[in-house]
Amino acid sequence: MTENDRSTTESGGLALDARLWGKSRGLSREYPVVCHLLDTAAVVGVLWDDLVGPVMRRRVAQEMGLPEDACRRVICLWAGLHDIGKITASFQAQVPEAFAGVAADPAYVGSAQGLRHEVATHWALPGLLAAWGYPQDELVRYSTSHQVAQLLGGHHGCFGQALQQRELADPVGYQPGLGAGGWHAQRVVHAEAVRRLTGAVDVPEGVLSAGAAVVVAGLVVVADWLASQEETIEARLPLPGWSGTEGELAVHWGGAVAMAPELVRGAGLGRASFPVKSFAEQFPFPANPLQADLAERLPGLVLGPGLLLVTAPTGDGKTEAALHAASVVARAAGAGGVYFALPTMATADAMFGRVRRFAEANVTGERALTLLHSMAWLSPAYEEVAGGESRVLSDGATSTEAGRWLRTGRRGLLAPLSAGTIDQALTGVLPVRYNVLRLLGLSGKVLVVDEAHAYGPWMHSLLVRLLEWLGALRSPVVLLSATLTGVAASSLVEAYRRGAGFRDPVTVEPCYPGWLWVDAVSGRVSVARKVGTARPRTLVAQTRRVRWDVRDDPASAPVVGGRRESLRRLLAPVVERGGCVVVCCTTVDEAQRTFLDLQAALPELAEVEGGLRLLHSRFPAWRRQEISEACEVQYGKPAAGVAATVRPGSVLVATQIVEQSLDLDFDLVVSDLAPLAQLLQRAGRGKRHARVGGRPVWAGADDEVRLVVLEPRGSEGGVEAPGSWGSVYDASLLARTGGLLDRRAGAGIAVPGDVQGLVDEVYSADFGDGLKSAAERDLLAGLDAYRIAGETAEKQLAALVAVPAPRDVSDLSRLSSVDLGVTEELLTTRLGADSGRAVCVFVQADGRRCLDAAGTVLLPVGGVPSKEHVALVVRHTVPLPGRWLVSRGEEHQVPVSWRSRPVLEELVLLPVRLGADGRWTCRLGEREIEISSIGISVK
Repeated sequence: MTENDRSTTESGGLALDARLWGKSRGLSREYPVVCHLLDTAAVVGVLWDDLVGPVMRRRVAQEMGLPEDACRRVICLWAGLHDIGKITASFQAQVPEAFAGVAADPAYVGSAQGLRHEVATHWALPGLLAAWGYPQDELVRYSTSHQVAQLLGGHHGCFGQALQQRELADPVGYQPGLGAGGWHAQRVVHAEAVRRLTGAVDVPEGVLSAGAAVVVAGLVVVADWLASQEETIEARLPLPGWSGTEGELAVHWGGAVAMAPELVRGAGLGRASFPVKSFAEQFPFPANPLQADLAERLPGLVLGPGLLLVTAPTGDGKTEAALHAASVVARAAGAGGVYFALPTMATADAMFGRVRRFAEANVTGERALTLLHSMAWLSPAYEEVAGGESRVLSDGATSTEAGRWLRTGRRGLLAPLSAGTIDQALTGVLPVRYNVLRLLGLSGKVLVVDEAHAYGPWMHSLLVRLLEWLGALRSPVVLLSATLTGVAASSLVEAYRRGAGFRDPVTVEPCYPGWLWVDAVSGRVSVARKVGTARPRTLVAQTRRVRWDVRDDPASAPVVGGRRESLRRLLAPVVERGGCVVVCCTTVDEAQRTFLDLQAALPELAEVEGGLRLLHSRFPAWRRQEISEACEVQYGKPAAGVAATVRPGSVLVATQIVEQSLDLDFDLVVSDLAPLAQLLQRAGRGKRHARVGGRPVWAGADDEVRLVVLEPRGSEGGVEAPGSWGSVYDASLLARTGGLLDRRAGAGIAVPGDVQGLVDEVYSADFGDGLKSAAERDLLAGLDAYRIAGETAEKQLAALVAVPAPRDVSDLSRLSSVDLGVTEELLTTRLGADSGRAVCVFVQADGRRCLDAAGTVLLPVGGVPSKEHVALVVRHTVPLPGRWLVSRGEEHQVPVSWRSRPVLEELVLLPVRLGADGRWTCRLGEREIEISSIGISVK
């Protein structure tokens, strides 16, 4: 090396070799590794100040045994060591031109065999840290020096296995790719330079808890990404001749410190603030009893982080109650944001706008807002902001627009404000790459979980594990539910308390409507407060046991006592006197057949615009959105100040997607038999909004909601689910719900007064005692056993794949059990919801392939699809059962050029052709697929 290549450091006079590079791809020349280490150290300091809440900062400092300012310096040092593993022959050799001079230097003796640089970091750091005095007791397998090394070795999202004592004693012997001699010496020199400039001379005293460790690990990942943006590095490339002298390093460090705040704030990272405001100041309407009680009493209970459980009927203002409560809790707990988690993409899209409006009026500080689900980028409400794109190698500070950086990859949960699907949060407790980023995003933020009752055993088990982690992180939680059993409520509350360190069991009896508060500091569970309701009502549930003739030809006469005849009778008043009705079907196929049957039976409605509508999931995305928007206009909340009148006759035939995704209001709800929780959700769409004088006479009193349940009659006269339903609903819950409705025949259900008791009753162990015959009891016992076995299997799978509870994380590798094959797709498909996405390609007579039947929208092929082309294709996709797609052949494969786009590469093409009968169809294995005005159907 020449004098221009080296600089003297404090490490025994050894010189830092500025030829060792850290970043290269996309740059005009190589960027010295020491520069990237210092950049990352500077950025993490700002993240520590601006992103991490005061509770977590104090906690990490206490666990280190250091003052907070010293703790910050140590965090900067750690982040500055994350790429120390790049000082190896295997990494440096990736740029042969830059490596040539180093390779010729006799000081650098060692193997150039492949060794990933993050793995090299893990192996190289324990000894280096031990030399600084970090604890490394030979009698303790997992010491401070080893934890820090493992944490930094995980900066690419996956933690390596804990090293054995023999490996710690001889890392180069076990990993020759580390290199000894000059390689080891330069790692020491670089580390010493970072330590000197960060001023991190203090030595932590102990191992971090799992909660603190994941937060620090996430910070390092984010700092690395921010410091790795091409435009940032290009602007900071040292001039030719730069040799990394102490003076030059000090100048570079000063520039990094000056640059870091703008990098962080430019990415939209930071903390939101929630000014003290009353409910009346936050919302343009008076609080209902639930909202008023929370607003009055919650502030006196909340002294720090904790969990709020709110139970109330659909339509009773739980969203506004949650937003107000989140403001109260965030102030008390020092939280800097909110994530509103929902069960479906449609509900998340709707909530995004509500959170945005709330934030614009009631939140200060950093207010970047993201929408998080797999199709968020297609949401009209979430169009990308204009401007250039920041690429990583590998708006204003108070705007609610999230910039491009937060909208890319796995970063969305880092925004202070987000709305999205629950799986975005649950991924944090699966051993997938970068799960620590999810946990970092949720730490110091209020998590609001809507529809907490809506998840099966698999999702509920993951939610339980997530709540354990949030309790350990002291992250506030708000749970909202319309139909949550006492057992389920207790499991969620106990999970949060366990995470917070309280192992004693508690039994929770939810008040309905009402709320309770769990304090994370003391573990105390407040007495549940039962509140009144501004709109008490009576649910009149009528059952009609019918022959299941859905598949009969619409042209045939309906059979007496059949489902078709019953629907005609129920809907006759709509034709004659107006009003709106929803008919909820179990499957898409039955919804389509019901629509076609009613189209033939009720021409008076079918021939009028909006008189008869169909909504289900198997429409192309653009068409489903179009129908949903039309439904919200026709059946949604009436405009303020407009006199109520009876609406023209209209019937919406739909599947269960209307339970949660849309704010719709009907005069009558008709539903096929479903579990009680789903029926109550559907009934919540009955007379949802005040329409005094605007209801048809046949709909009954304004405070009386009518629900008609069509029960499929079996060959023996009892309730028997048709084979076409498959496993949509559990047979045991259907039988229990049918039995409960029979017991309540003729008696109204007081809402909300009777709801909690009914929900608990339908799940009770002694439910069968009330059945009339031994045969019925035996049948139910068999169905229950099958259900319990299935639930147990799902719970066991969740226990197998989920990361351990924080108290059981003995080392960080337990967060990265990648050998289990767990992927984010496993979570988003929600176990058993076997599905894929297809796009219909209309093959024209001249051979052109188009996205529409008229042949006006060509299928984009040839070359890598542009963003606009990707969006165009995805707007024409349709979700289909995965079992349909197993038989796909060569003609169903996407063009080769699409495979560079992850959104497109897994799609299945359905090349439909126009037949002599006027239908657009294609074959998919043994199935004939047809696309028509009723969506995709199959024969």
